[in-house]
Amino acid sequence: MSSDYNVINKDNLNRYLNELSKAYKKLGGKHMPAEIILIGGAAVIENYGFRDMTTDVDAVIHAASVMEDAIRQVGDKFQLPHGWLNSDFTKTVSYSRKLEDYSIFYKIFNQVLTVRTVNAEYLIAMKLRSGRKYKNDLSDIIGILAEHEKLGDTITYERIDKAVVSLYGSWDGISPETVTFIKGVLSDGEYQRVFEAIRKNEENAREILLDFQEKYPDVLKDDNVNYILHKQQSKQELLEELKKKKNE
Repeated sequence: MSSDYNVINKDNLNRYLNELSKAYKKLGGKHMPAEIILIGGAAVIENYGFRDMTTDVDAVIHAASVMEDAIRQVGDKFQLPHGWLNSDFTKTVSYSRKLEDYSIFYKIFNQVLTVRTVNAEYLIAMKLRSGRKYKNDLSDIIGILAEHEKLGDTITYERIDKAVVSLYGSWDGISPETVTFIKGVLSDGEYQRVFEAIRKNEENAREILLDFQEKYPDVLKDDNVNYILHKQQSKQELLEELKKKKNE
């Protein structure tokens, strides 16, 4: 099996979902139709064209227990990583029970699996809530804003504010730094320029964290990643500044 299957893009994601619906139906799921709401990277690649792939599929899953076996079967068939489709997202701060109310219909596979997605300002609200500098959260926000701008469907701060409040009740769970970020981006309006800069920063942050993890195994945790990233980036900036002065 080609290693290309390990990368999930729009074309093969639909194939995997189709195979999943067949496996689920065969295992007895036809007696209980399933519903999946795609969020995160999977929602981005299904709705937009600026991002090519994701490494796994985050989703809200409503299905019979045999869905776990169906997911495993499809993963084994296409040599996908364990948990290629998972609902771990529901344990994170960006999850809201109200997501189902604001999801939109995407497609039905084999009359048994209904797939919905989250898009536009509601996906932006989720990305703001997560706000990870080492993932694609911030660049995804810019990409979504840019694509809607091109379509003549400008996403305003008012729309984003309504989505945040609808999903989470308030902006309290979103960091002041992230609030400043979205207001600045909307005010600037130069989405393509900002997109390239943010994506470069995200790639740099991932490299820093991978290097840190290699040097200090088992130290990096969800609750200290931002602190470590800040310290490591500050150290990198200091070294670059010292190198610059040395060459002057």
